Amino acid sequence: MQLQPKSVVLQDPAGEQTHATLPYPLGPTITANGTNFCVFSASATRMELVLFDHAGDSGPSQVIVLDPVLHRTSHYWHIFLPGIKPGQLYGYRADGPDDPANGQRFDSQKVLIDPYGKSVSVGRNYDRAAACKPGDNAATCMKSVLADLSTFDWEGDQPLHRPFRRSVIYEMHVAGFTRHPNSGVAPANRGTYLGVVEKIPYLKELGITAVELLPVYQFDAGDAPPEVTNYWGYDPISFFAPHLAYSASRDPLACLDEFRTMVKELHRAGIEVILDVVYNHTAEGDEKGPTLCFRGLENRFYYILNKDQATYANYSGAGNTLKANHSVVKRLIVDSLRYWTSEMHVDGFRFDLASIFSRNHFGEPMMNPPILWEIDSDPVLAGAKLIAEPWDAGGLYQVGSFGQDKWKEWNGKFRDEIRGFIKGDQNTVWRLRERITGSFDLYDGRRPAGQSINFVTCHDGFTLNDLVSFDHKHNEANNELNSDGSNTNLSWNCGLEGTEATPDIQLLRDRQIKNCYALSLLSVGTPMLLMGDEVRRTQQGNNNAYCQDNEISWFDWSLCDRNADVLRFVRNMIRLRLNFNQGAKEGRITLEDYLSKARIEWHGVQLGKPDWGRNSHSVALTLHNIAVSQVRYIAINAYWQPLEFELPPVNGNSVASWLRLIDTSLPSPDDISEEGKDAIVSGAHYLVNPRSIVMLHYDDAIKGHAATH
Repeated sequence: MQLQPKSVVLQDPAGEQTHATLPYPLGPTITANGTNFCVFSASATRMELVLFDHAGDSGPSQVIVLDPVLHRTSHYWHIFLPGIKPGQLYGYRADGPDDPANGQRFDSQKVLIDPYGKSVSVGRNYDRAAACKPGDNAATCMKSVLADLSTFDWEGDQPLHRPFRRSVIYEMHVAGFTRHPNSGVAPANRGTYLGVVEKIPYLKELGITAVELLPVYQFDAGDAPPEVTNYWGYDPISFFAPHLAYSASRDPLACLDEFRTMVKELHRAGIEVILDVVYNHTAEGDEKGPTLCFRGLENRFYYILNKDQATYANYSGAGNTLKANHSVVKRLIVDSLRYWTSEMHVDGFRFDLASIFSRNHFGEPMMNPPILWEIDSDPVLAGAKLIAEPWDAGGLYQVGSFGQDKWKEWNGKFRDEIRGFIKGDQNTVWRLRERITGSFDLYDGRRPAGQSINFVTCHDGFTLNDLVSFDHKHNEANNELNSDGSNTNLSWNCGLEGTEATPDIQLLRDRQIKNCYALSLLSVGTPMLLMGDEVRRTQQGNNNAYCQDNEISWFDWSLCDRNADVLRFVRNMIRLRLNFNQGAKEGRITLEDYLSKARIEWHGVQLGKPDWGRNSHSVALTLHNIAVSQVRYIAINAYWQPLEFELPPVNGNSVASWLRLIDTSLPSPDDISEEGKDAIVSGAHYLVNPRSIVMLHYDDAIKGHAATH
């Protein structure tokens, strides 16, 4: 059936009211009497709105041809359809030049999802390969779904706006968190937004304050090598729709409610929601990739093209690169961020390969990219957390210089240099000093302390367990002959390759893991922890598990019991960071607050004599916080022999009694104290065992504390 409206004003079914078709807002706009549809395409010569009854239909139930005279305003095609209600499946077909040499790739038979659609239906017959070939793919395409966002009951929920200095971020995969059969989650909810809800008590007990979710925008799981699947989701096809496969019901409209329920319940538990977002490329890939949306609407506006115009610039490493500083794409990105903030209540965003935002229409680096200012200055985003991955696959590396103060940065140098120090590499002690005190050498004093997001592991690379269990990557399961993934891991297997080990090696691995956690959580900046590291989750040496939707990637919940000592250590380290002067009369303050008023003194094994030399593997520091009358002493020994450190005198007493808060060389529960159960140590020296970290505490109330033990 083909409808050809003959007027810009359409009569409603009751004949009582007329409705104008409008070129704004972009996307679908639902009213009491119908829906206005609007899509951008400057070069299209014909536009069809196609309606479907079901996701697997072989063809549209209706085809509405938009009259370019009546239903086009400038670059926008739009039409109001009376009686169209939420749940309607739809898409567009755009005709225009198929001229790759001039950057245009229209295919009039391809069904395209709406770039501003809020929900996507993916039928079982979806076929990425069909979208890669010319011709009709109506039977195998994704379809947009009309959604009414006004019906969800937020129950007064609002973003939490917790300061970074009071934050501990937990990077996690929505599906992998609960998909394992031993998760204890109801079978229907495993691997879903509702599965996360069931596990909120675990997150709350762990003590983290924010989850950073790997991509949850609708992506193409088929964008992967043969026989594997795209698990991580760094291949979006919609910047507004939540990923349908993470819905328990697999209903596109229920998916919206399930995502919002997850956000609401996390907020209720005091946990913020940060989304890992990909605005640098799409799932449409290179010139051999599928036509799913943007390519079929306005290819040369959305993507950075090479000089030949027929191929795609690939600064993302994924086949194409979005033209983020083009006015149309810039508006799309900002509108998407506004939507997830205002309608979906998320608290912030981590921008994948954010340095691509610094590239102009030709891919060249820019001094002041417009997109960054648009995001930074937008009032809807004023309270949102903004975190950049400040590099891209084209060689831009902007750690220490990305954006303005509002932008925090994934600190890749923190990751690499902490790994090198823990491993025992040479020339690492002075770098350790810079990383744990806020990386001022990177930020050159131009930015406040805490600009750095500190992490040792993330989704991309070894897990923390594998960092201390493998010298080499083992990515054979990815079907790329172990050629993918980084060859530079700064890992050490502690004497034996693989997860199996002797008791002595396992104890050493436990200690090295605790050392990594201690340095991450005692450093200036915002710590980010990887899902499952707290229970020694392994990926069997796979450092690029993007395509492993199986037990390689899933959280194995049996590890909570098997590695309960590590889990206990991590919980107490988080508690210690967030309540750094616990027990003080002045009240609890975070590590960042404590350090803002502290004076730091550096030592070696002798007081006041730090060794910053190439062959040094140890350092110590004293934190004097006059405001709360406390002293903290931290000794860090990455050497393979024990070292006796001279302790600083306090209040003129060279042999003071200290409370031991941490000693990673000791067995649990002595490795880290429970609140109010600190062990007392006395003397002028402390023997720090090989590859371990010690933290001692002294304040004026220590004598009274000692009397109770």
